[in-house]
Amino acid sequence: MTTNSAAFDKLVTIMDELREKCPWDRKQTIDTLRSMTIEETYELADAITEKDWGGIREELGDLLLHIVFYARIGMEENRFTLEEVINGIIDKLISRHPHVYGDVNVKDDEEVKQNWEKLKLREGKTSVLSGIPVSLPSMVKAMRLQEKAKQVGFEWDHRDQVWEKVNEETIELKEAVSNWQDSGEKDKELADRVEDELGDVFFSLVNYARFLRIDPEQALERTNKKFISRFRDMESMADLKGRSLRDMTLTEMDELWNDIKRKKG
Repeated sequence: MTTNSAAFDKLVTIMDELREKCPWDRKQTIDTLRSMTIEETYELADAITEKDWGGIREELGDLLLHIVFYARIGMEENRFTLEEVINGIIDKLISRHPHVYGDVNVKDDEEVKQNWEKLKLREGKTSVLSGIPVSLPSMVKAMRLQEKAKQVGFEWDHRDQVWEKVNEETIELKEAVSNWQDSGEKDKELADRVEDELGDVFFSLVNYARFLRIDPEQALERTNKKFISRFRDMESMADLKGRSLRDMTLTEMDELWNDIKRKKG
């Protein structure tokens, strides 16, 4: 059986050969790879959502190739080597796990995360919120911001308080919408206020999901998939009736939708 080390060495060798002999691989830069890396990451996320272990294995391989590819380009540009990449993460893991590689004692995973943030600040981070990518999807970013703020004690005591905040933000949103409508929906400042308040509702709902120990991104994606499935079923049912959704009333479509919900749950 091929060992992990041998398999990794073979991948590096193939990458070197492709970089030298393949016109397409030779042409790539960190800029051209960026969008492909993002796509591969989302493909991995899809496989994880579907619990598709074969897909997870494949997408991890694609991402590993990208890592080796970036390291090869980094070496060509005299920026860093693959060895430096690997040693860098090794040093970081050892440094940030003193409860495993040192004499620090922790009682649970929450204390591990708190220590992690403290260590990052000692390493030169200027804020507890440092390190969150600017381009991260907004819902994922909201979750990460809240998790990081929690590490310094900026956190509700229990979920009922969070739900009260959701209700409070919802009331403020309704008030903002009402004021905007009264202006004939022409006031830009009031429109911005509606957007702000809607964002606050989303942020508070993400917080509530976190207290329920539910990933809001995954929860919304489940609903997206459910909507897609039901809507396509609705299109098929309309087609069997010799109809098109475009020619149906909302009441008729609603009847189809409810029929699908009863059958599929």
